[in-house]
Amino acid sequence: VMDTFRLPFGEWVEAIVDFIGVVFGWLFDAISVVLGVVYEALDWVLITPPFWVIILVFAALAWWIKGWKLAVGTALGLLFIVLVDQWDNAMDTLALVLVASAIAVIISVPTGIWAARNDTVSRLVRPVLDFLQTMPAFVYLIPAIIFFGVGVVPGMIATILFALAPGVRLTELGIRGVDAEVVEAGQAFGATRGRILRQIQLPLALPSIMAGVNQVIMLSLSMVVIAGIVGAGGLGGEITRAIGRINVGLGFEAGVAIVILAMMLDRMTSALADKGGARAKRRKKTSPDNSTKDTQASAETAQPAGAQA
Repeated sequence: VMDTFRLPFGEWVEAIVDFIGVVFGWLFDAISVVLGVVYEALDWVLITPPFWVIILVFAALAWWIKGWKLAVGTALGLLFIVLVDQWDNAMDTLALVLVASAIAVIISVPTGIWAARNDTVSRLVRPVLDFLQTMPAFVYLIPAIIFFGVGVVPGMIATILFALAPGVRLTELGIRGVDAEVVEAGQAFGATRGRILRQIQLPLALPSIMAGVNQVIMLSLSMVVIAGIVGAGGLGGEITRAIGRINVGLGFEAGVAIVILAMMLDRMTSALADKGGARAKRRKKTSPDNSTKDTQASAETAQPAGAQA
């Protein structure tokens, strides 16, 4: 009886994927070329200079973002990657993660803003995000290989799909969490919706948005090994090779290199989020006695140039 009434859901999905591949094959080819060029360019920038130059650049960036402790930790971690002979693979992985994370952020932040400002969009986006977050990551690789072939690009596409959900959710949460009185004060002073977004909502929601960016990067790194299965190379490819050969040493070397990259990027983005939070606190004091003054100050910031005249 179950065989007779079996729902051919898998066959339907396969037919849809085949149809998409035939109709939009030209688009997937163009996307593959563009992503491939961007990845190769960034990878070239990271690999071509001597390793000590890249280490100094990241250490200086860490110093500027947070301080000397993060700079020293970044330099020592990257030096360890050099000493275990995983530098080129680590830079390949870093290039993949940075490109995938940047695209995921470019998609997720505007989508989160749109969902925060439109309840209908929020209701439509929520089940899509649930699907992207709960679907096993390996499943993304199947259509990615069909549409983009084997190599870096399918791994990057799977990484983008897997990582963008927290960016959307935390951006929407941050925008919706902005004090309604501050927004109403901006409207009362004649500020447009765009100016309220730029000068009130985004600055106050910046800590939540940066937390979303942090999670996008962390999830992108978690997809590195899976991307290695489809020929993306880098540290994920090394771990895949270590599994095939039961090579414990190689697996731990590549695995620790991934951990070092993850800790470096996590600390940097967290420090940027803390800076955003400090600026938000200066914009909006939490003291009840000053809440009215703060609302007026935020509104005046968003007021059009000619409103006071």
